[in-house]
Amino acid sequence: MKKLKTSCILFFLIITTILFSQTSAQTNDYEKQVDEIFAKWNSKKTPGATVAVVKDGKIVLKKGYGMANLEYDIPNRPDTIFHIASVSKQFTTFAVLLLEKDGKLSLNDDVRKYVPEVPDFGKKITLRHLAHHTSGLRDQWALIAMAGGRLDDVITTEHILKLVKRQKALNFVPGDQYMYSNTGYTLLAEVVARISGKSFAKFTKERIFKPLKMKNTFFYDDHEKIVRNRAYSYRPFQNGYKKVVLSYANVGATSLFTTVEDLSLWAMNYENPIVGNRSLMEKMKQKGVLNNGSKIGYALGQSVGNYRGHNFISHSGGDAGYRTYLGRLPDKKLSVIVFSNDGGFNSSQMARKVLDIYLKDKSKLRMGTVRIKAPTQKTNPVKIDNKTLNEYVGTYELNPAFIIKITQENGKLFGQATGQPKLSLMPTTREKFTVVGVPAEVSFHKDKNGKVNLLKLHQGGAIQDAKRIKGFSPKSINLSEYTGNFYSKELATSYEFVFEKGKLLARHSRLSDIPLRLTKKDYFVGNSWFFNRIEFIRNEKGEIVGCKVSNGRVRNLSFNKE
Repeated sequence: MKKLKTSCILFFLIITTILFSQTSAQTNDYEKQVDEIFAKWNSKKTPGATVAVVKDGKIVLKKGYGMANLEYDIPNRPDTIFHIASVSKQFTTFAVLLLEKDGKLSLNDDVRKYVPEVPDFGKKITLRHLAHHTSGLRDQWALIAMAGGRLDDVITTEHILKLVKRQKALNFVPGDQYMYSNTGYTLLAEVVARISGKSFAKFTKERIFKPLKMKNTFFYDDHEKIVRNRAYSYRPFQNGYKKVVLSYANVGATSLFTTVEDLSLWAMNYENPIVGNRSLMEKMKQKGVLNNGSKIGYALGQSVGNYRGHNFISHSGGDAGYRTYLGRLPDKKLSVIVFSNDGGFNSSQMARKVLDIYLKDKSKLRMGTVRIKAPTQKTNPVKIDNKTLNEYVGTYELNPAFIIKITQENGKLFGQATGQPKLSLMPTTREKFTVVGVPAEVSFHKDKNGKVNLLKLHQGGAIQDAKRIKGFSPKSINLSEYTGNFYSKELATSYEFVFEKGKLLARHSRLSDIPLRLTKKDYFVGNSWFFNRIEFIRNEKGEIVGCKVSNGRVRNLSFNKE
């Protein structure tokens, strides 16, 4: 009997040793593969990254690559503190939900109930609108840049609130559309501060970070605060790097400082809540719903989607040279966190490569080198007579800043969009053409009179209409007519439009001159991300009295001619 017991114990020890060895070997293999995909940044001459993987409630990998500080040769480590930019947003919505759970507010409350400085635009803007990016509020970074500010200036919450207070219009009716707006999250943090009677940084420390033992995590609301063990940000420049200064002193939309180790504790809290509860966590992943009933892919501070057939919840961040990402596969109890201080780094792409390592069977696929074959354009060229092709020739307007010109040369059609090269169009039917070299198609449509007056652009799963417009010769436009000083009350700033060396320029006292390219009469495109589309406004006499400027996150901001 004693021999039998001894044999059983020995057998158990052998099995345990084998299983442990297998697990250890697998872990080491995963780590080697992660090292391979980060090898480019594992250098003392480059900034780099930190990465952590959470599986089944445990940190199974944490690594650092490259340098946190290039001037003093300080390496990145798993406990290096990063500014994580927009990954911060999920903490902001979580803080709001904690107050809702306390009975202090409702997501359906009007933001003006708590921040009356927000203008009355004639439509109710709820906290839910802010959280889902459906408020219609213009984005704070775009407004600051349009006002002549630099994103490496000291930017405070007070500064942003004063800018919001001056706005006279929204981008759209609240709830009608989705458009990412950092302004909404600055306001949400301000709501938390005013209701709690504490700074947003203090509230989140007491209610979130301290209970979760996130010892190296805090909202950075003082740009002069010294932070030990912080990673500094850089951007690629020629054969090396330049530093990128970040002096934000605003919170909510951004400015969370943390480590991959600490953020791992946050990822675990989604699965087994220490702070909040499962009901609150479920709310966090509920997608926004527009006024027409359609759902968007953005929930509360998180994007909700699918990755390789699995439910996937994620958010990326990018400020200065920081590039950050948190991706979670809740059904697999698997999370990946990637931070970088290299402005040329793609954190979301690298995080997915890490995910592939832990998702795939290594005997079937080399992890970290997953290749997705690009879809090929399937075309069946057909022959179309010149008469029909000539019916398609003309100028089509997708919007005033995006004009598509269709030309015919030697029996072939070509298309050229504003600011883009001329591309060949290959017919697949008599009315439909593939854009050669681009995953897009165009189709031509006749009106009731049999005239081709509409082009449809098929791209990225969407179909956009472009109506035929009368072409014009740029030489027929007198650019000097658009010169003068133009002032915006909403930005408290002015631009001078000048005509020099045959070009129209937008000039600001703090910015480099912005060249403007004519797209059609009274419409121009600027080569700046924040001063991108300009429409000049005329009075009844045909005199130019102002202009409207738009960009990706601001629409039709008015300037009056002085």
